[in-house]
Amino acid sequence: MEDVLIKHITQQLIDVETADLWIDENFEKKLAQVDSTTAFERPIAEMHSIAELTSHLIEWRREVLSRLKANPRGLEMSDAANWRTNEELKAQGWEKLLKDFYETQHNIIAFMKGKDDSFLHTAYPHANQSFPHDYKYLLTGLIHHDMYHLGQMGITIKFLKLNHY
Repeated sequence: MEDVLIKHITQQLIDVETADLWIDENFEKKLAQVDSTTAFERPIAEMHSIAELTSHLIEWRREVLSRLKANPRGLEMSDAANWRTNEELKAQGWEKLLKDFYETQHNIIAFMKGKDDSFLHTAYPHANQSFPHDYKYLLTGLIHHDMYHLGQMGITIKFLKLNHY
């Protein structure tokens, strides 16, 4: 079997979006539970809204795609774009956030088409002592990041439902 790993990673990216996963959740199911009003609500002050979480995922997907294309690191944890405010996001609108969310995922998957397992083991060309990683690390990290925030969305939605009933 050739290129098993890259096919597996690409399938995981697809699955977390829409598949019937063992965890019985995916982004499509979660995001369908909020609308253009509830998406911007913080159920408690210390908790991110679904829109904030979605925007955060968009930014990191864009960053990972940029790095996969061998560009230098751009987004840093301290950047304002990492966690945009609800006020900024409301100006974009929920529909635009959703469009961008799914588009960023599809852009990564499209980029991966035609790549082979050797690509995954290629060192990120702008690696340094604090970031000595290959493309496999970037992609598996993205999947872990997506799953982590999918769980956060689930908790946020539960709190939203408690506040609305």
